Amino acid sequence: MNETRIHQDSKYFKKLQEYLREFVYGGIDGAITTFAVVAGGFGADLDSGVIIILGFANLLADGFSMSVGAYLSAKSDKENFKKHESIEYWEVENLAETERQEIVDIYKAKGFKGELLEQVVDQITSNKDLWVAEMMKDELSLMEETKSPFKIGLATFFSFIIIGFIPLLIYLWTFFYPSSIDIFFWTSFLTGLAFVVIGALKSLVNQTSVIKSIAETVALGLLAAVVAYYVGDILQNFFIKQ
Repeated sequence: MNETRIHQDSKYFKKLQEYLREFVYGGIDGAITTFAVVAGGFGADLDSGVIIILGFANLLADGFSMSVGAYLSAKSDKENFKKHESIEYWEVENLAETERQEIVDIYKAKGFKGELLEQVVDQITSNKDLWVAEMMKDELSLMEETKSPFKIGLATFFSFIIIGFIPLLIYLWTFFYPSSIDIFFWTSFLTGLAFVVIGALKSLVNQTSVIKSIAETVALGLLAAVVAYYVGDILQNFFIKQ
């Protein structure tokens, strides 16, 4: 078994795999929230046109909101890292002995001692960039985010829209091309398939069991739909049939 297989790296994803996590979780949220809106509308016995309007309103508003949140979160992490990095550079330049002792303490805790400890500390403190990098990682437990905040937000938005559109697909199709098919059944079926695919992708991201990941994703989607359906049904009975 080679390293690529252990880490489940895919030659087909390459650069896209870097943003697969954002795509997966954006897609999960898009499918669950839009299907919940559809299930709630179905439970409330709303007209298909109204369900489509509510679904698209949720799709665009929530998709934009989630992508902006993902972008701002990633941007904030980058800014936080840079802020602490600049502080560490100042401390290395102005409090060198204190910072050197911190490197000694860090590597003592890792089991280094004696002459080897002194050699390691001397090597690290001879290079300012390496010194700061060690302080960031081992003292502050901060790792620099290499991914673009803009691309993180973009991947989240597109996955939310693409996967979140699936629960609306049958409703939209039958709105323009009326049919006697069971709309909610086929909507549920297609959304279930979307949950299976996104659950499988989630297992790739988290490197967990495919079956477990699919089961969790489908269960979450089902739970959200059941809650939304009964809320819609209860509210419809309360407000409409008064």
